[in-house]
Amino acid sequence: MLNGAIFGQTFGEKNLEGRVYSSDGDVAATHVLNTTTKRAAITNMDGFFTIGVHLNDTLVFSAVQYRKKTMVVTAAILESKFISVALEETNIVLDEVVVTPYNLTGDLNRDMKRLNVPPPVTASGLGLPNSNVKPLTQSERLLREASMGPLTLGTFTSIPFNPLINAITGRTKMLKKRVARDEDYARTERVKQFYPDSVFVQVLKIPESKVDDFLYFCEVDPAFDPVVDTKDKLKIWDYFKSRSVEYRRENEVE
Repeated sequence: MLNGAIFGQTFGEKNLEGRVYSSDGDVAATHVLNTTTKRAAITNMDGFFTIGVHLNDTLVFSAVQYRKKTMVVTAAILESKFISVALEETNIVLDEVVVTPYNLTGDLNRDMKRLNVPPPVTASGLGLPNSNVKPLTQSERLLREASMGPLTLGTFTSIPFNPLINAITGRTKMLKKRVARDEDYARTERVKQFYPDSVFVQVLKIPESKVDDFLYFCEVDPAFDPVVDTKDKLKIWDYFKSRSVEYRRENEVE
């Protein structure tokens, strides 16, 4: 009994320090569990850990990529105060994937071309009414509302006052100009996507701060729309070159 008491006092709870290691070196966040005391620790980036233990406690080391390892705390371990634990990598066996029945090769580009993929569901594909009608812009919707014609209800025809009032006040005319301006702006924005601003600056010698002003200068020219509508980038560029000379002269840009 005396020997047991001395032995228990000599090996009371101690903080055991240690390090786990493996062949691939990735040992961070390995779980260290004392299943006897239900205490746990986690290793740092280099695999070091500290955990409280008693003689004959059981330690379990576990991580997703390693086999679970169990160790009993012996008197020699308590005396050493530091242990090194080697971890073994675990092989994760995946379920077999069969691709032969589907004639798949593993090459996504080739397989996508060979698959019979149905076309995406669209309103036009379903044959829905007005599916091919281009949505109106806000200005176009306002103009349509302002100039809406007579309404027919059964055998009666009512004449709305909105078109008449809008014509008298000039609202209809204003909205028509807005629609035309929006169309010109959209056309100019499409052209801007053809050429970066640096081309206008370096080749046409238009100052960077004046590029938008130059485009507006072209936009108000009656010849601009027909050229842009051709969608011929060479013709559009030739037009810009000729107009840039006139723009620099009128604005005294050297």
